[in-house]
Amino acid sequence: ATNGGGSVSVAGGDGTTDTGGGIALSSGSGTATTSGAIVIRSVNAGTAGISGALVFSSGTTSKGGSGSVSIGSGTATSGPGGAISVTVGSGTANAGGKVTILAGSSTDTTTTGQGGSIELTAGSGAGATGGSVSMIAGAGTATTSGAVTIRTINAGTAGISGALVFSSGTTSKG
Repeated sequence: ATNGGGSVSVAGGDGTTDTGGGIALSSGSGTATTSGAIVIRSVNAGTAGISGALVFSSGTTSKGGSGSVSIGSGTATSGPGGAISVTVGSGTANAGGKVTILAGSSTDTTTTGQGGSIELTAGSGAGATGGSVSMIAGAGTATTSGAVTIRTINAGTAGISGALVFSSGTTSKG
């Protein structure tokens, strides 16, 4: 684009008969205090554009499984574990942003061709209550609040629709 800013591209080397080269970004350690942060972000857009996208993706594969994408915080030995927050932007003139969690589909027509699963599991508490899982619809300040829908999809021609199971755990005291 005319008067566009310069781009920066960092790429590991190709491996023709073996694994390609990796890229590692590491912040500095803090021997006595906090380690350094790594910030990856696109900056604010100008008056006639949208802010740049952030894309974290593993590549496709023709043999074997594709690479995984892992986002995690570290373990804490004398404090709470680090939080992970996924937040989308609010819309001042239109709808707020959408969060989509979609497991992978399978095109394998044999019995092993199951679709990917989605699991939401709260953490266990060794000395206190385990963590909770909450699904809360958004408020409608001037009109209707949002809906919460839990359902299984229709079955194919040779199966039954999936079950809905609502169950609490067993207890040995109380």
